Amino acid sequence: MSFSSRLRNIVAIALLGLSLSACGYNTIPTAEENAKARWADVQNNYQRRADLIPNLVATVQGYAKQEKDVLTGVVEARAKATQIHIDAADLTDPDKVKQFQDAQNQLTGALGRLLAVSENYPDLKSNQNFLALQSQLEGTENRIAVARRDYIAAVRDYNLTLKTVPSMLWAITVFRANKPMAEFSASDEAQKPPTVKF
Repeated sequence: MSFSSRLRNIVAIALLGLSLSACGYNTIPTAEENAKARWADVQNNYQRRADLIPNLVATVQGYAKQEKDVLTGVVEARAKATQIHIDAADLTDPDKVKQFQDAQNQLTGALGRLLAVSENYPDLKSNQNFLALQSQLEGTENRIAVARRDYIAAVRDYNLTLKTVPSMLWAITVFRANKPMAEFSASDEAQKPPTVKF
């Protein structure tokens, strides 16, 4: 094989590689991985909230022993919310995503009731541990809202990638197994962090 034919082969391979990289072949996998990463952020923030709850419940419990039903409700809602696991493969199943959302919404409601109970206990409202936990919880609720927003944007981008030209051509040929992902569709009320006045 002569030098010129080797050079032509190298140039042809380089041109083929450039044309494939510019044609959108990587768009679908990139958008999919981005959406999965955003879902991991959502789960991470929900886990952070679940981790704060035992300390918050223990602090309130010391001051509000007669509020046992509220405390039990929070503990039960936390247990239910942490039992539902959604991995990246389940993101195309709207029922599983809704099940996860419903459990998280129940936990949000139970936490709101717990924080409302604290209004009846001035000593609790001035407890430094409670104030620190309450502040961390508010920050976590804000992080959850941001993570959900980012996930929704990433899923929208991924789903559009599957439906628009030129990436749609790849979706109907090479990436036929890729399905649209379920968007996080919590109610407007559930997406707001609880407002608590101390």
